[in-house]
Amino acid sequence: MKISFFELEGWEGEVIKQNFSSDEIYLNNDKLNASSLPDKKDAEIISIFVNSRIDKAVLDNFPNLKFITTRSTGYDHIDLKACAEKGVVVGFVPGYGNNTVAEWAFGLILNLTRKMYKAIDQIKETESFDLNGLRGIDLKGRTIGVIGTGRIGKEAIIIAKGFGMNVVAYDPFPDAEFQKEVNFQYVAFEDLLKNSDIITIHIPYNEKTRHLINKENIGLIKKGAYLINTARGGLVETEALVDALNKGILAGCGLDVLEEEGEIKDEMSFMAQNTGRPEEFKNMIYNHVLMKMPNVLITPHNAFNSQEAFERILNTTFENIKGFIGNNLNPKNITK
Repeated sequence: MKISFFELEGWEGEVIKQNFSSDEIYLNNDKLNASSLPDKKDAEIISIFVNSRIDKAVLDNFPNLKFITTRSTGYDHIDLKACAEKGVVVGFVPGYGNNTVAEWAFGLILNLTRKMYKAIDQIKETESFDLNGLRGIDLKGRTIGVIGTGRIGKEAIIIAKGFGMNVVAYDPFPDAEFQKEVNFQYVAFEDLLKNSDIITIHIPYNEKTRHLINKENIGLIKKGAYLINTARGGLVETEALVDALNKGILAGCGLDVLEEEGEIKDEMSFMAQNTGRPEEFKNMIYNHVLMKMPNVLITPHNAFNSQEAFERILNTTFENIKGFIGNNLNPKNITK
């Protein structure tokens, strides 16, 4: 088979070649999208990462393509409808960084509630050891609301319990067995917003979850709460988030993801193409507002980024590809 890998860091190359020694392999460090196409377009299988964008325009350039597997849990960067129309199967990595992402979420929580970033920055910039403005709050005894109790959400709950926090959770499909084992409470979504001192989001992004937190319900959030999003930017309406921060509904937020994140990363190209909807341009402006807010911590979609997680990602991707080659009528980890 002819297999093309995109968005590689370099170290993966030898491992990939060892695993697919009898296949024709093409390695590319660049992302794949309509404005960044490779010279070699005869791939039957493509592996990408989150910064690539697969749409009909990209698919039209790969006439032999049968299978795309993304090295990520989320796959909103792939047009599933366009793939289905062309008979291209799409695979993903269902779980690789459960504890990895949950740990990062708590890193953001601790940085916000104990003002760690501000304290470190103060020393580096001014060499001042003044404690004025650096007093934070304890996590012990606080209530954390966990939105989504899948793999990552479960890890977040376990960590929260270790900090002595009260845990409430929302999930349309509650896991009663896990609830009994760990001892927390499932509540209605609105009740979670009203009663949580800290809210952390761990659900997938799709049409049903887009803007789960929005202008209509963000005002329900307990005044002075903190919001953490390490899942997908589009789960929170950006304009509503900025408004809630300005009004003091939220004391702060920690974001590893942004709405229109791809466009922010390649802003000049996006502006030059001038193909975005007015809403996308508006969100980009609001993202810049968020970046300047002192009570907002933004990291560059880095929650997944541990060595162990990357090794798990690569191993699962290899299993996906080998499963497709070996039995393409029933491959593993396929999108629905």
